[in-house]
Amino acid sequence: MPPEPTAHAGIQALPVPASVLGESPFWHPDERTLYWCDIPGRSLNAFHPDSRQHRQWPFEVEPASAAPLRGGGLLLAMRDGLWRFDPASGQRSMLVAAPYDTKKQRFNDGKADAQGRFWVGTIDEAREPRAALYCWWRGRLEQRVDGLTVSNGLAFSPDGATLYSADTKAHRITAFDLDPTSGTLSRRRVFAEFAPREAGQPLETYQGRPDGAAVDVEGAYWVAMFEGARLLRFAPDGQLLQTVALPVRCATMPCFGGDDLRTLFVTTSRENRPAAELDQQPLAGRVLTLRVPVPGLPVNFAEL
Repeated sequence: MPPEPTAHAGIQALPVPASVLGESPFWHPDERTLYWCDIPGRSLNAFHPDSRQHRQWPFEVEPASAAPLRGGGLLLAMRDGLWRFDPASGQRSMLVAAPYDTKKQRFNDGKADAQGRFWVGTIDEAREPRAALYCWWRGRLEQRVDGLTVSNGLAFSPDGATLYSADTKAHRITAFDLDPTSGTLSRRRVFAEFAPREAGQPLETYQGRPDGAAVDVEGAYWVAMFEGARLLRFAPDGQLLQTVALPVRCATMPCFGGDDLRTLFVTTSRENRPAAELDQQPLAGRVLTLRVPVPGLPVNFAEL
C-alpha cells in the first residue's frame, strides 16, 4: 500500500517573482546561493537567502539547465548549444553548438556527475521519440541514449554508480549502471512507471508524470510529478517511500540546499495553466521550500 500523502503544511515560497516555467535549481555551496532557469522566460535566476538578494540574467534564447563549473562560472544548456557563463560579468562563450535542429528541439534537464561529466537531455517539441541524452566531457559532446521524447529526471546515486533518467511523456523513470571511470552506461532497466492520464480524466485524480529529480544521502530518489501536485520519494530498489502533497499543480524539479542540505527547493510552472487554476494556486511558478529530515547530496561541479 503506497504511503498516504504528507500535507504541505510548512511549505513556503522564496520572496521573488514567479517564473513562467522554473527549472533546473541547484544550490551553489561556495556562494550559498540558489540558481534556477526560467525556460520560456529566457532568464537565469539566483537568490541568496542571507541577503535576500535576487538576481536575474536575460537571454535571447531559452536556458534549460545549469551546473556550476570547477574553476568558477556556470555551464548553461541553452536551445542553441552549451555555453560557459560568468554571472559576475554576464559574459558567455559557446562550448559546442546544438547537435539537433533547434527549430524542433532544445536542450532540457542537465546535471554533472561526480567526475565532472555534464549529462544533458533534449526535448522534442512535437513530442515524438526523437530526443536523446548526451554527455559533455573534455570538449566532446556524445549521444548516449536515443528514442526519448522529453528527457528529464537526471540524478545520480550516492556512490555515482547509478544514473537515473526520466522520459516525462512516457511516464517512465529508467535507471542505468554508470561506470564512474569511463562514463559508460549499461544494464538499462525500468525504475518506476506511472499511468498516463486518460481522455477526460479529471486532473484531481491524475497522479502526474515524472519531471526533474534529486537524490538524498540515503540514496532515495525524489521526483517532481508534473500536473500531479506532489513529490515522490523512492528507495533505491524502487519502493515508494513517501508522497509530499504540494500547493501547486505543476512542480518541475527539487534540489537540496542550505548549509545542512536539508532544505528542499522545488521549482514550479504556471505556463499555459488555466486561469481558474492559477486563481486557486497563487504559488504556481514560484520556488517552494520545505525542510526535510534526510539531507540531500551536494551538487556536482562540471568540468570543461
